[in-house]
Amino acid sequence: MMEEGRVPLLLLSLLIACVTFRICASDSFFYEPFDDPFDGRWIVSDNDDYKGIWKHSKSEGHDDYGLLISEKARKYAIVKELDKPLSFKDGTVVLQFEVRLQNGLECGGAYLKYLRPQEAGWKPEGFDNDSPYSIMFGPDKCGSTNKVHFIFKHKNPKSGEYVEHHLKYPPSVPSDKLSHVYTAILKPDNELQILIDGEEKKKANFLSAEDFEPALIPAKTIPDPDDKKPEDWDERAKIPDPNAVKPDDWDEIAPMEIEDEEAVKPEGWLDDEPDEIDDPDASKPEDWDDEEDGEWEAPKIDNPKCETAPGCGEWKRPMKKNPAYKGKWHAPLIDNPNYKGIWKPQQIPNPDYFELDKPDFEPIAAIGIEIWTMQDGILFDNILIAGDEKVAESYRETTWKPKFEVEKEKQSAEEAAAGDGLSGFQKKVFDLLYKIGDIPFLDAYKLKIFDLIEKGEKQPNLTIGILVSIVVVIFTIFFRILFGGKKATVNVTQSRVAAETSDNPGSSGEKEDENEKEDGGGGADTDSAAAAPRRRTTRRET
Repeated sequence: MMEEGRVPLLLLSLLIACVTFRICASDSFFYEPFDDPFDGRWIVSDNDDYKGIWKHSKSEGHDDYGLLISEKARKYAIVKELDKPLSFKDGTVVLQFEVRLQNGLECGGAYLKYLRPQEAGWKPEGFDNDSPYSIMFGPDKCGSTNKVHFIFKHKNPKSGEYVEHHLKYPPSVPSDKLSHVYTAILKPDNELQILIDGEEKKKANFLSAEDFEPALIPAKTIPDPDDKKPEDWDERAKIPDPNAVKPDDWDEIAPMEIEDEEAVKPEGWLDDEPDEIDDPDASKPEDWDDEEDGEWEAPKIDNPKCETAPGCGEWKRPMKKNPAYKGKWHAPLIDNPNYKGIWKPQQIPNPDYFELDKPDFEPIAAIGIEIWTMQDGILFDNILIAGDEKVAESYRETTWKPKFEVEKEKQSAEEAAAGDGLSGFQKKVFDLLYKIGDIPFLDAYKLKIFDLIEKGEKQPNLTIGILVSIVVVIFTIFFRILFGGKKATVNVTQSRVAAETSDNPGSSGEKEDENEKEDGGGGADTDSAAAAPRRRTTRRET
């Protein structure tokens, strides 16, 4: 009787566990934890372009396995067919996977492609960049690109053409080497949510032109491609006044500067003393050969008599602004009586226009990883497709979070042991700067700003200079966009160099300044330098 009583109790316990964690087999459409080797289950592309070697490897510091990119500067392609295609017409779809950039990510991708059925024209053994996908999702960072992609391909019902629609202002890729979990939640009400580590980073609507580029629903009208601007169309808002006449007293050849006739030579000026003199302590080297080395000349030094005098050598009156200077005369501008505005072609109905209530996503028949990367050590794990966001949450809590907490604790311990970790206040400041750098209107400068922030995190001794540079860059961009009416262009690299050289004398920043001077930079200063007596050098001078 006791044994019979234990069976229902065991079944009840299993049921409670299943309900509690929501990880029943029926709750997830697809799940790949990579606990076992992938050979025979995942198909590595035999395309000649993809030479990267995939490995079944443990995550550093864990007993948990994943799919590892093992070599640098390679292309990788691998695919897993689903048991049956997934339709998006049945409700919510959740796409989730983990990535750990164990050696960082300077240039490369770490995203997944959710592929259409093979009837679309591809084979697993030949999987490559051209294999048709329905959705592409995940991290990508290189050059000006630093984003968590979400791209979907949609077939225009009028033209039959498949168009890529990119999420606008996607979140940035975490810059550390910890495990992170990426989640995309596609809801039946057309809402898209992008989560990183369970935290919402982006919310969008598939039908909104503000959220996707190009917009899913085309414009009703388009510019007429056959319309041409008339030859007599005048787009000049202002023109020189044809009736204006140059004033008789306008002198176009008067110089910009003239000698200051009222200037007086300072008292004590030493007219007969040169700025430099031969070094009286220098002597001709014993091994100097006049025939081979030429006539020996003593090196020059600053004339000590000039140090206390107002000046030496021939005195010349300084230049001053010429009050008669007016420059080249130009007729004043007046409103153009023939101005017709900026010409635009007329609008015509868009032959590819259509309306719909929700996207018509292509079914997902396989999951592929097809990337090029300059980094090794990229580890993929716990790939999930589910129909309930709570299921994805339970996976995060049981598979990702324990690993992340261990890695975070280890990282904090290493920073504390090194003695150069960021203080709590500094961490809060950098967290705030990351959020500011993620503002949409700074998107064009996001990567450069993040590079500055990362440098500040890695080199706390430069923190003050880094912070000043970042603040200057952000405010410069903001005020130029707000008041300048033009797109701001800020050389963030120079700001970074300035921050580095503030604590590193003799660094490359000074060398750049020297090069600029040699190239003629500095304007009037260059002329002054050219006019000054040049110090003679000899072969033996050191």
